[in-house]
Amino acid sequence: MKLQRKNMLRASALGALVVSGALVLTACGSDDNTKTADGTAKPSQAAAGDIKCDDAKGKLLASGSSAQKNAVELWVKNYMAACSGVEVNYKSSSSGEGIVAFNQGSVGFAGSDSALKPEQVEESKKICTGGQGINLPMVGGPVALGFNVAGVDKLNLDAATVANIFNDKIKKWDDEAIKKLNPGVTLPSTAIQAFHRSDDSGTTENVTKYLKAAAPDAWPHEAAKKWAAPGGQAASGSAGVAAQVKQVDGAIGYFELSFASSQSIKTVDLNTGAAAPVKATGENASKAIAAAKIAGTGSDLALKLDYTTKAEGAYPLVLVTYEVVCDKGNKAETLPTVKSFLNYTASDAGQKVLLENGYAPIPAEINAKVREVIKTLG
Repeated sequence: MKLQRKNMLRASALGALVVSGALVLTACGSDDNTKTADGTAKPSQAAAGDIKCDDAKGKLLASGSSAQKNAVELWVKNYMAACSGVEVNYKSSSSGEGIVAFNQGSVGFAGSDSALKPEQVEESKKICTGGQGINLPMVGGPVALGFNVAGVDKLNLDAATVANIFNDKIKKWDDEAIKKLNPGVTLPSTAIQAFHRSDDSGTTENVTKYLKAAAPDAWPHEAAKKWAAPGGQAASGSAGVAAQVKQVDGAIGYFELSFASSQSIKTVDLNTGAAAPVKATGENASKAIAAAKIAGTGSDLALKLDYTTKAEGAYPLVLVTYEVVCDKGNKAETLPTVKSFLNYTASDAGQKVLLENGYAPIPAEINAKVREVIKTLG
């Protein structure tokens, strides 16, 4: 398997190696907790104590959500350092591609920013012998609205204005609607360059769910993985959208917060109706996710999020990324590794990695249920 390394970025205290395409990481044998011989960040030694390798062995393939890529990359690095002889390969593509791969039986689990649809669950029964695909919430976090407007360091927007920007109704940064939300800020007449995902994406679905719920009059399109609004420009994956926003003056786009943090991209504060606009942070996303309800049944832990919350400090434009697995009928050769790896990601140490890198841990009450379900996978 060919190791691809395109960008080396440092994120928080642990450090993050951001890659495109297949993610294949090799274990580091040294006790030094700073860098490997080639200069990349070493895994967190503090996390290793929570990793139980059990009967994990061989190679585990997984794919899907690019929004969780930076989190999975750190988990894989820590896990493979602790479990000798195990290789975990997560291909960061999109939620849609991950679910397709899962239902074709080519991966042990898939990452998806939206829960399986009924027809996808039905299809999964062909692969999950005697069972079906289920959703395990594992990664939470804010979807940041990153912007690049020369001379503007701080920007407040509300849902209706965001909808009109991405719906090609607001075309200049000095539009009256934007000026009204940003008193005292000098806004240029620069043309707005709105970027969205070109691929079917769970991140897109979460953004459009937010716009549909919080600004229904301004957003006439249905929430979906495929972008439906007119105008704008498309880029592949969260990394692609972030790269365009970073490079283009007048740009705005959406992607998981870690992509903004790692590239020093400024992010929009959302006016939700609370006393003050809310910043995109892991802590503020956690406040919104804490109000989520379990909508799935049995072992399925799909969540229903409230995108219209006005709670103080709650950032409503959030996503929860699920690891999609078979409840029963997993492949015998990969099941021990799937359970071992997911046990780590759902552990206290695994969830702590999220908060340290701009994501939001899954609320403790829900995460406790995730751990119980992982024990029963067969």
